[in-house]
Parts: sequence; structure tokens; C-alpha cells
Amino acid sequence: MQTLRADNLTSRYGEKVLFEDVSFLINEGDRIGLIGTNGSGKTSLLNVIAGQTGADAGQITKPGDYTIGYLTQQPAFDPNLSITDAVFAGSQRVFQTIRNYEAALTAYTNHPEDAAVAEQFAKLQLAMDQEDAWDADSRIKTILTQLKITDMDQKMGELSGGQLKRIGLAQVLIQEPDLLMLDEPTNHLDLDSIVWLQDYLASYKGAVLVVTHDRYFLDQVTNHIWELAYGVMHHYVGNYQDFVEKKAQRLELSQASERKKQNLYRKELAWMRHGAKARSTKQKGRINRFNELKDSLGQVEKDDDIAIDLGYQRLGKDVIELKDANLSLGERQILHDFNLLVQGGDRIGITGENGAGKTSLLNVIAQRVPLDSGILKIGETVNLGYYTQQTEGIDDDKRLVAYLNEVADNVVDRYGQRVDVTKLLERFLFPRFMHGTLIRKLSGGEKRRLYLLKILMQQPNVLLLDEPTNDLDIGTLTVLEDYLDDFAGTVITVSHDRYFLDRVADNLLIFDGKGKIERYTGRFTDYLAKQTKEPVPTQKTVAKKQEQAEPVKKEKTKLTYAEQLEWDQINEDLDQLAAKQEKIEQAMAENGDNYEKLAELQAQLNQVNQEMDEKTVRWEYLSDYVE
Repeated sequence: MQTLRADNLTSRYGEKVLFEDVSFLINEGDRIGLIGTNGSGKTSLLNVIAGQTGADAGQITKPGDYTIGYLTQQPAFDPNLSITDAVFAGSQRVFQTIRNYEAALTAYTNHPEDAAVAEQFAKLQLAMDQEDAWDADSRIKTILTQLKITDMDQKMGELSGGQLKRIGLAQVLIQEPDLLMLDEPTNHLDLDSIVWLQDYLASYKGAVLVVTHDRYFLDQVTNHIWELAYGVMHHYVGNYQDFVEKKAQRLELSQASERKKQNLYRKELAWMRHGAKARSTKQKGRINRFNELKDSLGQVEKDDDIAIDLGYQRLGKDVIELKDANLSLGERQILHDFNLLVQGGDRIGITGENGAGKTSLLNVIAQRVPLDSGILKIGETVNLGYYTQQTEGIDDDKRLVAYLNEVADNVVDRYGQRVDVTKLLERFLFPRFMHGTLIRKLSGGEKRRLYLLKILMQQPNVLLLDEPTNDLDIGTLTVLEDYLDDFAGTVITVSHDRYFLDRVADNLLIFDGKGKIERYTGRFTDYLAKQTKEPVPTQKTVAKKQEQAEPVKKEKTKLTYAEQLEWDQINEDLDQLAAKQEKIEQAMAENGDNYEKLAELQAQLNQVNQEMDEKTVRWEYLSDYVE
């Protein structure tokens, strides 16, 4: 079993501590989701693990033959290479082996009588066998086809950022490393490609560490969640839903502990005020404990809340109307006799194939792209706010406060109260010490959050959002969703994010390409369910199908006596298995250098995981008949 171990990693960026004394173990088969607010250090941690940058302190230990595949947010390629050549020019070991083999083959063809050349050629033939490199070309084409890349001769310099990201993804997947690290892999992928990637990772043999905002993707892929918050990394067993529940429990316990400390502090403060004297060792110790208690107050962790309480201007009856709209860009037809009436309060989600024209429709509405023919009407009261995929109008040499002051020194919130720029920045998780920071020092995600704040400060009543989930962290997205719930204006958003669309849209436009646009009223997941002929089987549906396959004389309506006894015990059994799981994982963390012991513990963990899966299926079956 291949295992990577990190001990006491610490990394800083200027005055900011990204993470401190972070330790972890990555085992074969782990599926880890790394989450945290923008700027919390997620990408920095991936860079340290990949060896691209060094940590300020701590160390990483791994076997000598351990391989890591790393998809960065913006993969770099030679713009003059074709797609095929660019992929095979990768630094991954399998591509190096292929290049070395081709060079040895050329040398052997030219000098077959040279013993040294023949020996080198034989060694590389063996390496090609060992790394299963012979069919690399066909595997690359299969993966690229799944990711909607079909013209392998196209030059890299002609591709969009989204296409480059998909080629980078194919390049790391073909290597099949011990650890696959993916930084926002679902950005620029349409739904078909996201589902394909989910299935691919489900059967992946090695370990996976993924940074993503896609909560449904995290639910489907991960079995561990790591959260970076305030320089500390918290570990949770389970997927994203499990994380939400367990984090709430942890914060509740933390806040209860803080309340106890506050009560104790009040008692000790009264004692101090009534003439505490350091005349004895006992009293000195009590005074010292009081000072320690005082210093520790207020350090309880709180969840990241971004309060978006900004107001907006009144929206009249006439909002947006398109009549007989036609638009083509080059040879691509985007709109064909398209009609759309948008009214106040509408929530419209736009999704579909990449390159079908979703962003172009937003650009038409924003009057940035003219129609070839047809009519666009914009209501007189419309105040448009457009959150584009590319951040616009940011001068990196400006400071945060100065950038927002371009809009106003203060704005009115939905309750009629004046809110100054400083308060707004704090609500958007920019602490006071950052307010004078140059924008160039922000992370990409922090710049996007600042850009969103500037748009909302303009108090729009019609919001156009183009792939907002690509760059915003989960915490920001959650509060944006809550804000949109109370937003009285109109929202039109382009997204492939299933969770986000379910939250913010109740009418859908699905772009199928060539000017064909479907319409659907309802949630995105309901639309997807109707497109699928048969539902994907879950553990619960599999259990039910197995049960239905057995002939029954009478429909079951309640638990038998034996099943009731089993039900009464099953939650305790699951808790015990979870405790075993945590105990084994702790033992694995303590034996990171003993690979023989790790293999033994991994076998135990696999057995516990299997028992937990079986017990969970049984719990789901019994729960259907509990009265």
C-alpha cells in the first residue's frame, strides 16, 4: 500500500498564516475533498504536496517510487504544439517513458549491431510493458473525447481556457498516479463530462485529493473532507453531507465550551476584584490561571458568514424581452427565432453544452453583443449587474478600499441603514488589516469575491451571473444563494453546478447547440431525472430490487420481532464501527514509517468499511418499516 505522510506543515504568505502545524496521512483509496474560503491556502497546500513549492516548516514523507499527478487551476502548454503533442510532452513518468522509448527505437533502427543500444532498447520495451504505455495514445483519445475534445490536431494557442483545463485533466488522468490531485476539476466542464469524471474517480485505484466548489460532486466522490480554516485543518470522515452535520456538531460543542469559560471568567474576575493577593503559591497559581483564561476568551471558531444585506432599486413591470432573436458567431448558430419574456422576480438558469452560446445570450441581454436580427427590449427601471467569467476593471496596483470607493464610500442596506466600505469588506471576510492591501496580493478567489462585492454595491435589480461557482468558495456561494432567496429582483445565471441551479433557478433554458434551446419549469435535478431512462441505482434501490426479486406472499408493512430487536441495536453498532474506523486511522497516522504495519491496519480498515457499508444498507432497509 502506498502512503503519503505530512508532519507539522506550516506555510505563510506575507503576514498571513495559510496553515500551521498541519499533519495528515493519505492512504490508497482515500477520496479527500479539500475545502475552505478563498485565500485560506488550499492551492498552496496542493503546491507543497506536489513539491512545486516548499513549506516554511514541516516535512512530507513518501515511498521513493510514489507518483503524484497534479491538475492546476490553469495548466500551462506550449501554444505552438498540437493537442496530441502537448499531451505527450507532459512531465508525467508515462510520457517520459514513451519519449525515451521512441528515441531508443530510432537509435536501434539506425544501429542494430550496437550492443549498448540494443540493451537500452530492451530495457525501455520492458518499461513500456510495466507502465502499460503501449495503448497510451488510445486512452488519451478516449479521455479527451469524454471531455468533449475531438480535434487532436488543433494548436494549443487556438484553445479557450476551458479547453486547456480539460486537456490538462486528460494529461494527469492517463498517468494513473498513486495520488491524483485536482484543483477545481469541474470548472469549464459540462454536466456529461462531470458525471463521467465522477464515475472515473469512483473506480480509481489510487488516492484522490480534490479542491472543488461542487457540493454534489463532493457528495458523490469523497469519503473524507479536510477543511482549512484560520490556519487549522479539520478532518471529517464521510462526504460533504456528513461534513455539514459533523461541523455543526463541532461548532456547537466549541461554543458550549466558550460559554463555560465565560462563566468561569466572571467568577474569577469577581475574586480578583475582591482583593486577590499573590501571597501564597496557591493564590499565585490561581492568578496565573485567570490570566491564561482571559487570554483564551473569544478564540472560539465561528462559521464563515458573509452577510450580503445590500439594498436594490425598485424594478418595474417591464424587464427584458427578446422577440424573434437570431444570432450567429462565425459558423455557430446561437439563437434562432428565439423569444423570451423576463419579468420581475424571475429566476432563470441557463445550462447545456459548452460552446452552445450560453454566455453569448447574457452578452446580448447586457447589450455587449448585437443581434443579427430580432428585437431586444430592456425596461426603463432595469439596473443591470453583470458578474462575468473574467474579472473586469481591477487595477492590481489599487488597494481594496480604493477599488470599492470607485462605486461609493457607503451604501444603503435592505433595512435602510448606511454601511461604509470598511464594514462591507469585513462582511465579505476581508479583515481590517487587509483593507490597505494591494489587490495584486489577493488570491484569485479573493479577487472574484471583491469583484462580486463591487457589483452588488451598485445595487442592481437584475443580476446576470456567468458561471459564479467557478471561482467562489462554498461559503461564499452558500450566502450568495441565501441572498438570492430574499432578492426581490430578477436573476439570470449560467451554470453547470447542479446544487447551485437547484437553489437559485426555477425556470431553465438548456442549450443543446445549433440554436436549439429547451425550456423546463422546475429544478435542474428533476430535469436530469426525466432525461435519464433508468435511475442510477443506489445502495437503497439495490437493496429494494433484491428484496422485490424474491417472491413474497404478502406485502410487508412493519418490522418482525427479530427485525425490531435488530433496529434497536443497529445505531449503536454503527457508532461502534465509526469508533473503530477512527481508532484505526489514528493508529495509521502514528505508524506512518512502518509500511508493514500500515498494510495490516489498511486491511483492518477495509474490513470495517465493508461492515459499515453492509450495516448501512441494512439500516436503510429496516428504516422503511419502522412505525
